[in-house]
Amino acid sequence: MQGSQVLERQLVVARSYPEKLFESGKTMDVNLALLADSANISREGKLNLLGIFNLIYAQSFPAVHPNMHLVVSFSTTNAEAGRTKQVEIQFLGPDGNKIGSITGKFVVPKGEPGYPIQVNHIVPIPPLKFEKPGDYAFNIFVNDELKKEASLRVLPLKPSK
Repeated sequence: MQGSQVLERQLVVARSYPEKLFESGKTMDVNLALLADSANISREGKLNLLGIFNLIYAQSFPAVHPNMHLVVSFSTTNAEAGRTKQVEIQFLGPDGNKIGSITGKFVVPKGEPGYPIQVNHIVPIPPLKFEKPGDYAFNIFVNDELKKEASLRVLPLKPSK
């Protein structure tokens, strides 16, 4: 088998997905929601992540984290192609109260027949203030339905002995 035929076969295998992916009746899912120091999407569409985390330490409170990115990967079928999706990301404090939110929308692109459509978004988070230690969360909603949570634990830095 020639090199290009092998590569084509490997690509087909790598892109094969279980047919039951959307049997739950949901038309859009969030496959990935995480925090990273940096992220980008290459020209080829590859999602690149650097410094994935869900825990930060602070010397004192209130504390400010200078920079992070919320990375979200949406997955859907061609039945959704061309439809507009409303997205809301809510930032929740340790008490469960909403501290802030951002909203936006996107149109689902057309994909290849028989394969899921992946839509990756990288949301830069400006300096973020944490009033106290605890478990914080970024909740991702699509069309008012909660799809995924990216959790972040903020703890006081223990003094070194």
